[in-house]
Order: sequence, then structure tokens, then C-alpha cells
Amino acid sequence: MELKNLAEIEHATIGARQEFLRLGTAILFLVGILIYAGVMFRDVSDAYILVAAAMVGGYMAMNIGANDVANNVGPAVGSKTLTLTGAIIIAAIFEAAGALIAGGDVVGTIKNGIINPDMVADPDTFIWLMLAALMAGALWLNIATYNGWPVSTTHSIVGGVLGAGIAAAGWDVANWSKMGAIVASWVISPVMGGVIAAIFLFIIKRTITYQADVLASARKVVPILIAVMAMAFTTYLMLKGVKKLIKVDMVTALAIGVAAGVFIWAVIRPMIAKRSLTLEADKHGVNKLFVIPLIFAAALLSFAHGANDVANAVGPLAGIYDAVMSHAVTGKASIPLWVMMIGATGIAFGLALYGPKLIRTVGSEITELDQARAFCIAMAAAITVIIASQLGLPVSSTHIAIGAVFGVGFMREAIKKNYAMILAEIREHHQGEDAQVVKDYLAKFEAAALTEKQEMMKTLRQQVKKGATTITKEERKDLNKQVTKALVQRSMALKIASAWIITVPLSALMAAMLYFTIRGFMLP
Repeated sequence: MELKNLAEIEHATIGARQEFLRLGTAILFLVGILIYAGVMFRDVSDAYILVAAAMVGGYMAMNIGANDVANNVGPAVGSKTLTLTGAIIIAAIFEAAGALIAGGDVVGTIKNGIINPDMVADPDTFIWLMLAALMAGALWLNIATYNGWPVSTTHSIVGGVLGAGIAAAGWDVANWSKMGAIVASWVISPVMGGVIAAIFLFIIKRTITYQADVLASARKVVPILIAVMAMAFTTYLMLKGVKKLIKVDMVTALAIGVAAGVFIWAVIRPMIAKRSLTLEADKHGVNKLFVIPLIFAAALLSFAHGANDVANAVGPLAGIYDAVMSHAVTGKASIPLWVMMIGATGIAFGLALYGPKLIRTVGSEITELDQARAFCIAMAAAITVIIASQLGLPVSSTHIAIGAVFGVGFMREAIKKNYAMILAEIREHHQGEDAQVVKDYLAKFEAAALTEKQEMMKTLRQQVKKGATTITKEERKDLNKQVTKALVQRSMALKIASAWIITVPLSALMAAMLYFTIRGFMLP
């Protein structure tokens, strides 16, 4: 066999070897949980249930790391602020830190109160229900991750609990008003995230990018934007990230956030002024000013996610542990350290092994991101959660982040379309004139500040005689199509929306089937 053929075969098998390595590492992690739980509960009468639940909890945690964490670091990677390896390291550290430091010591055993616990008071029924829900949620996340769909882990476990609960106690067990709120969040979360991200991008464009001296504008505006980010993230962490360590109300959290924002503004302002002196006077230079804030944003979002969403992995496991040890069903269950360790470690393993696929999806396969756009997405993630929590709206961090990415993309489209129409209008007005005159006017227009552009367009339109030819509808449609295709992947929007819609019903169906399977095995 020729050396060339051997090299081709070697190259073709690299992907398979990497996949086997990832799978082998994941299996070793689960085997480690099996051994640890088996030794820990060797004297417990129902040890096999706890061992099985611990392994399923670890499997769920890995899938949360593989799917959900991408939302926190994907924009930073897509904008080339962080390398993929760097993002994984930062996210793994801060996700685990959030889970272990601020994850809390008590968790609700029935996620979001979506079923009536009084109708599943039998400990055995409760254990089978929660085990089925946990397994269904993990399986659905695994399927979604394999296909590159960023879905809500909260909705996955909610669907699992709902389906297993209905299988165990009938339709009346469900709290349908809660489910209605969750369904509403499918629209609320992405729309809020998208609108807020689009607003921030519009502000950056108007106040910095479209100014004649972008660096002078950046020296004034960027410190304010970073201060607003500091305020938002401090408030967000007070309300969500450390709520189980320190109980604060909205007013207190906001006051602490404002103080942090003012302090950061005072510190960062001279640093930005000094840094701007070494940068190019264009949007690429401005983008470099957002690098450090984006790294902090990725870390803080990961910390808050670990503190909040680790309950999706360990909540049902803690409930099963409590039911086995106490032979009773309670609304709240303590979280032993070993349970929290499984959640934190599983999230880190899942992110490292299978997270890159979703990180690429969020960071580069929906729309092109730079540092300023990624900054807008991070801002939207924090501010949307703050607003929603005060309005009592159940929102998904996954849906917010993805909605923010699309919001940035659609705002770019709107800006590009408007600009394309303006250029076309200028060319039409100068139709028949010397080509160099038109070229010079366009160059002058593009180099002008925003206010000067507006004045030039006002003057030009006043010069257009009544009844003059304008751009036809067909020409506008052609321009729209050309720009739209270049900026936002519509196929990704359809794919992700479809995955969101089927998450709850599909995980519920899977959980119901798993419940009957487990119940069939366990009954004498």
C-alpha cells in the first residue's frame, strides 16, 4: 500500500479515535460514580437505587455541560475573544465554582412546582418518577447536543417531571397554569433577549462606529457601557448567582450594582483612554476595548449558571436520596456535598468533552460576531434575567442567549438594508453624472459622521424634483435578499425553534415511557 493511501486512512480515522476517546472518558466518569456510590451506600438497604440515581445524575450533569454552558461562552469564542480551549477552561472552573460555592444546600424536589407533590406521596412512586424524569431530560439533551441544537435544560427536566408525574398519578397531578407560563417563556425569553441585544448594538453603532472620530467617541462611551455591564452583572449575581449565600431584595441588589458600576467607571475610564492611543481608528480598534469585559462576562455568566442550573442535575438526585434515606417525600431536600460534586464535575466533563459543538453553533453558525456584538449578547443575558425575575416571568437562559444572538443579527440586517437603500438612492440621484463625481460623493458620505450623513441625505432629497424616479419595489426586494442571506442563517432559526417547541412534550413522553418501564421492573 502506498504511503499516500496510508496517510489518507490515518487522517480519516482521527475523528473516530477522538470520538472513542470522548466516549471512553465519559464512561469512566460514570463508572467512577458507580464505584464511589457503591462504596458509600454499601450498608443502605436500597443502595442500588442510589447508585443508579447517582449515575443518571452524573449523566444529566454532563449533558448540561455539553449543551447549556455553550450559551455563556459561545459569543466570546465566536468573536475570537477567547480560544475554544480557553473558553472551556474558564467555563469549567466557574461553572464548578458557582455550583459548589453558591449552589445552596437545599433544593426543591419538584422542579418549578409543576406537579402536585401530595398526589405522589408514596416514596417508591416518587423515586421512580424522579429517576424517569432525570433520565428523560438527560437523554433529550444528549439527542439535542448530538444534532447541534441549543435547548433549555430547565425545560427538559420540567418536561420529564411532567410526563413521569402524569404517568404516575394522572392528568390532575399537573399544575397547568405553571405549564402555561413555561410555554409563554418560549416566546418571552428569546424576544426579550433579542430586543435588548439589538438596542445595545444600535447604541454602539450610533455613538461610536458611525462617528467621524471613532476612538474619541469610544473613550467617552465605552467606559459607560462597561460600567452598565458591571452594574447589570453585579445585580444579576446578587439576585441569582449568590442568592443561596446572601438573601437580598431587588432594591439592595440594584444599589450594590450601581455602586459597582460607578466604581468600575472611575477605574476603567483612564485605562480606556490610555489603551485607545495604541489602537487603529476603526471598528476593529474599538472592538479590542471590549475584550477584557467579555472575558469577565463569560466567567460571571458561567458562575451564575453553575449556581442556578446545577439544580437541574442534582435536584432530582437530592430528592431521590432524601426519599430513600427518610422513606418519605418532602417539598425540599438537602444537597449533600457528594451530590453537588457530581453535578459540578459532570458539568465540567460534559463541557470539555462535548461542549465545542454547541459553542461553535452559538458563536459562529447563526450570525457573524465580533467583540462589540458579543458584548451586546452578554448584556442582554444579564439584563433580561433581572427584568424577568422582577416581573415574575419564567425565562430560559438558553432562550435568552440564542434570542440575543438572533437579535444582533437582525439588527445588523436592518442597518445594512437601510444603508444599502441610502447608497442606491445616492447613485440614482447622480445617475448620468461623471463616474468619478459619484465615487467622490460616496467616499465623502461614507467618511462623514452620522450627523453629517443625515444632513447630506436631507440636502440630497430636497434637490430631488417632484416626480423623479425612485427605487422600485423589485430593486428593494433584491437588496433585502442579498443582505439577509449574508447576515443571519434562517435555517438555524427554524431548526432551533423546532427543537425548543418539542423539548417539553418529547421529554415528557420519554419520561412517561421510562416511568412505566422502571415501575414494571420494580413491582414484585
